[in-house]
Amino acid sequence: MRDAVIAAAVRSPIGRRGGSLAGIHSVDLSAAVLNGLVERAGIDPALVDDVMWGCVGQSGEQASNIARNSVLSAGWPESVPGTTIERQCGSSQQAIHFAAATVISGQNDLVVAGGVENMTRIPLGTARRNGPGDPFSEQLLARYGGVELNQGTGAEILAERYGLSREWLDELALESHMRAAAAQDAGHFDGEILSITTAEGAFSRDEGIRRGSTLEKLGLLNPVFGEDGRMTAGNSSQISDGSSAMIVTTSEKARELGLAPLVRIHTATVVGDDPVSMLGAPAPATAKALKRAGLSLGDIGTFEVNEAFASVVGAWLRETGAERSLVNPDGGAIAIGHPLGGSGARLATTLVHRMIREEIRYGLHTMCEGGGMANATIYENLRISAN
Repeated sequence: MRDAVIAAAVRSPIGRRGGSLAGIHSVDLSAAVLNGLVERAGIDPALVDDVMWGCVGQSGEQASNIARNSVLSAGWPESVPGTTIERQCGSSQQAIHFAAATVISGQNDLVVAGGVENMTRIPLGTARRNGPGDPFSEQLLARYGGVELNQGTGAEILAERYGLSREWLDELALESHMRAAAAQDAGHFDGEILSITTAEGAFSRDEGIRRGSTLEKLGLLNPVFGEDGRMTAGNSSQISDGSSAMIVTTSEKARELGLAPLVRIHTATVVGDDPVSMLGAPAPATAKALKRAGLSLGDIGTFEVNEAFASVVGAWLRETGAERSLVNPDGGAIAIGHPLGGSGARLATTLVHRMIREEIRYGLHTMCEGGGMANATIYENLRISAN
């Protein structure tokens, strides 16, 4: 029976808005990661059956099928196709799911899955602003009483629903920075990050981590979504630039190519949820993935839950009862950044490398998505399960 394994996983360092990656065209940033991936794996890019690439802001330089344009910019054979996927913040996680489905079904033998977002160059909401009309029709809005379908509003709803105080949210944000700084200092990211050549030289370290942050400083920030709100720029994800990619193939193909699989894609799910609160779907996605996998929460040794907002992680923790120390132990998007279309693969890459480094058998990755959706993926460490 065919399976789906990850044979290599890499990412760019994550740049701040206006930071080290701001001068690189999104297509060329993707190309650099594609080339770094096949170089790391030691394979000929001509072997790639397809490139499945997540991207949310498909406007300007990220329009016109950035997956295919990135393949061509990388200098890969013209025979290698590419397709661009948009499931909001889960776009590159969905790319991994689609890649796994095609290799398991036999449509493909080896797929590159990942994504990109250069939010400095294509600001959040650009695609929506550049076209006529509104994506939310009157009929759609009428179904939900005409309320605004907004992620910030959703984050505030979750904070209120689960009794997450401003102090608790700020504490989680500070913890994210502290964990990310500790992970960076310990070299935990070194094996997953590719050095990217910029006009200023080599860029090889995430630059959003704030080492001098304190609860006092975070407490001085004003709420973003209303005067009485709890969400601030400090306890929300950073607007960032970055890209990540994985090789998804079968165990059989990996052996044929002399590749040592890192993990098996054990279970992949996606769910829909209330689009008003919008960001609460990671909990039901997690429950669905565990049920489908025949596993319990206690079987999972490490989690990546995207820190789009601190309240998203808080709501997930309250719903699941997971141990907080196992969730984003190397920091999350509040500290590292959230380059929308590249974030799903970035979290997966960090998770997979941690599973190998710390000899963890099962890891779970989930993230909220605009419109009230969430993907969840369970990975199995083959270097443990095979023993």
